[in-house]
Amino acid sequence: MRNIMKRIFYRETNIALLFMTPSLAGFALFYLMPFGAGFYYSLMDSPSEGSFVGLANYRELLESDSFRLAAQNTGLFTLIGVPLVMVISLALALMLNRALPLRNWLRAAYVMPLVVPVASIVLLWQLLFDRSGAVNGLWTLWGSADTDWMNSSWARVVVLLVYLWKTIGYNMILFLAGLQNIPKDYYEAAGLDGAGPFRQLLSITLVCLTPTSFFVAIMSIISSFKVFRETYLIAGDYPHESIYFLQHYMNNMFQALDYQKLTSASFLMAAVIILVVIILFRFERKFHERVS
Repeated sequence: MRNIMKRIFYRETNIALLFMTPSLAGFALFYLMPFGAGFYYSLMDSPSEGSFVGLANYRELLESDSFRLAAQNTGLFTLIGVPLVMVISLALALMLNRALPLRNWLRAAYVMPLVVPVASIVLLWQLLFDRSGAVNGLWTLWGSADTDWMNSSWARVVVLLVYLWKTIGYNMILFLAGLQNIPKDYYEAAGLDGAGPFRQLLSITLVCLTPTSFFVAIMSIISSFKVFRETYLIAGDYPHESIYFLQHYMNNMFQALDYQKLTSASFLMAAVIILVVIILFRFERKFHERVS
């Protein structure tokens, strides 16, 4: 019987691998091989006929003022934007999880940024925050001088608003799905025990939403790095120093054909993202074990 089970297992495994072969081949060709080639270039002094220099490119990268500025801005934006978008998304999900008038219309309105093309998003924010845009029009009506929003310290606030506007709807849907999976019996039992709304939020809602919150945090971090696309289209190659991100730095290195700094910066950024994800995994696992 044991040998029969082993044969069935191996046969099913071979069949599964056969079906997965095209996907695995594509993944190896378009992801693993470029990843390995990029790491190889980051250890060389030239992409063609270069010599091995070890971590010299990384050391030179860390000594670069422009790289340190880009890393600082990227980290600060993620530290501010991710918690903020999670709190706002959860608050909206809690609100829309109740029986509100026009609830379905409100849900559709928050999802609209997901289906709007990037060019339209950029055009909208340019119309709002241009030197002669709508925001400056209202600003001057109140007696204040017009402001060049994208060339001042306000640029970080503008990019943060773009990130929130683009990300809140998707996160809200995820939180809504998590809220609707929480059994109503938990709240009824807690109400009978005398727990108020705030206590139920802390002891039931947030605890049951731990897996969802973990996934939302990961997706929000990824989205915070993808906001470069809108920032680049609005502010260009060399924006105000407050919104000069790592992606700007790598894009400029690509245009300068400095592949060593480009690959070194990309691998450092990937290493930091992986480290953050590992920390979040460990935190979520320990929290789940403690709650269980």
